[in-house]
Amino acid sequence: MTSESERVTRKKRIDPQLKAAGWVITPYQTGMDLSRCNRYALEEFPTGNGPADYALCLDGKIVAVIEAKKVTLGPQNVLTQAERYATGISGGPFNYSGFRVPFIYSTNGEIIWYHDLRNPLNRSRTVAKFHTPDALAERLKEKFEASCQRLLEWENTHPMIRPYQAEANAAIEQAIRDRKRQMLVAMATGTGKTYTMVNETFRLMESGVAKRILFLVDRRALAAQAVKAFSSFEARPGLKFDKSYEVYSQRFFREDFEEDEKFDPKVLPSNYLLEPKPGLAFVYVCTIQRMTINLFGRSAVFGSDDEPIDEDAEQMDIPIHAFDLIIADECHRGYTAAEQSVWRKTLDHFDAIKIGLTATPAAHTMAYFREIVYRYDYARAVREGFLVDYDAVALDSNVRMNGIFLQAGEQVGVIDAAKGTQSFDTMEDERQFDTAEVERSITSPDSNRKILAEIRKYAEVHEQRFGRFPKTLIFAVNDLSHTSHADQLVDIARDVFGKGDSFVQKITGKVDRPLQHIREFRNRPMPAVVVTVDMLSTGVDIPDLEFIVFLRPVKSRILFEQMLGRGTRKGERCPDKSHFVVFDCFGGTLLDYFRQATGITAEPPEKETRSIVQVIKDIWDNRERDYNTKVLVRRLQRIDKEMGGEARDLFAAYVPLGDLKRYASDLPHTIRQDFTGTMTLLRNPAFQDLLLHYPRPPRSILVAYENVDTVSSRYLIRDSAGHEYKPEDYLLAFSQFVKENPEHIDAIRILLDRPKDWGTDALFELKQKLAATRYRFTVENLQMAHKVRYDKALVDIISMVKHAAREDEPLYTAEERIQRAFDRMALFSSLTAEQQQWLDRIRAHLIANLSISKDDFDIIPIFANEGGWGIANRVFNGDLPALIRQWNETIAA
Repeated sequence: MTSESERVTRKKRIDPQLKAAGWVITPYQTGMDLSRCNRYALEEFPTGNGPADYALCLDGKIVAVIEAKKVTLGPQNVLTQAERYATGISGGPFNYSGFRVPFIYSTNGEIIWYHDLRNPLNRSRTVAKFHTPDALAERLKEKFEASCQRLLEWENTHPMIRPYQAEANAAIEQAIRDRKRQMLVAMATGTGKTYTMVNETFRLMESGVAKRILFLVDRRALAAQAVKAFSSFEARPGLKFDKSYEVYSQRFFREDFEEDEKFDPKVLPSNYLLEPKPGLAFVYVCTIQRMTINLFGRSAVFGSDDEPIDEDAEQMDIPIHAFDLIIADECHRGYTAAEQSVWRKTLDHFDAIKIGLTATPAAHTMAYFREIVYRYDYARAVREGFLVDYDAVALDSNVRMNGIFLQAGEQVGVIDAAKGTQSFDTMEDERQFDTAEVERSITSPDSNRKILAEIRKYAEVHEQRFGRFPKTLIFAVNDLSHTSHADQLVDIARDVFGKGDSFVQKITGKVDRPLQHIREFRNRPMPAVVVTVDMLSTGVDIPDLEFIVFLRPVKSRILFEQMLGRGTRKGERCPDKSHFVVFDCFGGTLLDYFRQATGITAEPPEKETRSIVQVIKDIWDNRERDYNTKVLVRRLQRIDKEMGGEARDLFAAYVPLGDLKRYASDLPHTIRQDFTGTMTLLRNPAFQDLLLHYPRPPRSILVAYENVDTVSSRYLIRDSAGHEYKPEDYLLAFSQFVKENPEHIDAIRILLDRPKDWGTDALFELKQKLAATRYRFTVENLQMAHKVRYDKALVDIISMVKHAAREDEPLYTAEERIQRAFDRMALFSSLTAEQQQWLDRIRAHLIANLSISKDDFDIIPIFANEGGWGIANRVFNGDLPALIRQWNETIAA
């Protein structure tokens, strides 16, 4: 290859690509009538600055020139040569600041650079293939600048679009006007990325900026959600999106949708992909796995147990201009470098504007999409009231913090991971298992039971306060056959909560119809507790979720933030959801580890991109020999640790005594001393097959039945900066704040010195200003702190302020305070039946609101429905204004 000439490169590499794109390769002949040429690639086309290697002729006009170089040369810098030829074209109708063709290419047969010369802001870029004649004909007719101007002048006033979503739309549109082709939109989980992009898609299609849209997701369930979002979106008043533009999808299954949902998505006709027409305007929602199969075949796709590969997908010859715009949802995905490579390759195939959507941008995501054009982070969403914040509970478990220590003579269960059978053994010597081995090599049922029992306590308090059991999601370590941590947690949780099997369920890729179970968890009261591993970690909307339990040690910041995102949405069936609770079952160390989370996650995808066979080939080809030798040594040492006795016997046929560890440590020296001889063994197909498929020892897991764990918990209250406080420290900060701020918050001064001025306005000011502090002194946070510190549930805000200023002040609940006020007033010796009814309504309102005003009687339904102020004041003989003043003052006293 190194000696391949430019001519060979052209005939062997470039000509086939041009033919595949639909160009007829023809040598240019002097005097050739160009008006008769259509869809021709003319070789050695003369220009005023020398002959161009190829000139693309469309409908009698030269529309592009191609500069070819031999394969060993990089083509990017050769574009300037193509530009020179573009200025030397004569007789054509085009002139773009001296360039006489609209398009130029440079290529070495492997890499193609392309530049649209019609606007000086257009950036040169690589393309996967040459554009077809139809693609260039379409581009010549497009009115990009006019379309962008229409978009600029079209005010984004959709009534359902939130302000920050309109900001995101504006940022995307500005980036497109700036000729950016790859961009990232980072919006916190739960802020409506899909909805934002549906609105954006409609705007781009209506203005003419883009017509053929590909919406990529990585799970079929998310594809189904996206199709529904497009179809249900009211693009204009009374007009749904799918009545304005065609919305297509891949083929779905019945279980992808709600049981009672009458929804029949339209499958995209294959000719829409294979023969894109300029007049077509449509949205295609598809998984990236399916599109990868369509482009590169089934062998290129990656999948998981949670996301099976579509059986009906097939490879197709899709041109690079099939789409104008690609929206890649959850584009942070692809946790391994191999997956990331396929993901990139799929996107790179298309010459389109690409917009990535994510809540957790990572370094590899940024490297591809280049720039975050808009960011709406979690803290801002909480501050503006669109998402809820979380409180944290640290569970201190000796097992989770220090591992498991088994004494000599202790009996353990031994589960055969292959068969599920259990035997019993007695420890002959003491043994320590570190925390990383818990739930992988050994499990402690007592630990899991005590952790779940501790969570139940918090659930009972929540149920007492809000009248509902909190929807709870528990992340387990694994769901392996016969040794599943998830299965163990489900079994124990059913005992701990004592509400039957349907109350606690597992949702992983191993259950029957997992998508249906997810919908039931989201939409129905049961199950109330769900155990999962990965399936609900991202992309699943559970607005009513209020407890998230981390029994799985997480080290990926992206994954951790995505898992947290399951609880940030406001609940539909629990509209009073003000926060959710995170249970860190590792003593708070997970929260500590991720406390300094930044907007850009500098974590690379996981390694292991090449097989051991490829590493050996790279050494043989002398490609970074020293580096690849080190890689091979580590791989061989890993195999030595993982293989069993049977494998060692098999390896003995190739290395002395089957000692792969010693062979690996000697390898750098033997390669230097006898490269050819050493590589003869390493390249032996039988030896390589053994390296890939060596017998592993049978896996088992120990069950430490006699291990007793100690579990306790601490409520951690978070401030606006994410710092966490123990309840006693939080109340100390609150006491200091109350003592220092009477002059700045009038409501505090009223409670301490002027109770006669207490009322609804003072209460509103108090709550608002306390919650706005950096400590987030919300009623919920303060009540939780008082519950832990004083074992007093539901303390009212008045008591908390008074007690913070003067420690001898008693702590009352709202109900106790209102009863105290009514007892002290003793206004009536006798009441009529109508007065008693009104007084009962007023008492209920005061318990909920700790104050009352005249306006309440005509606004609050409990009063307004019974006649409002006029009736109420008449019932109390015109004394209601005085009574209101007395109630408010007595409540605050």
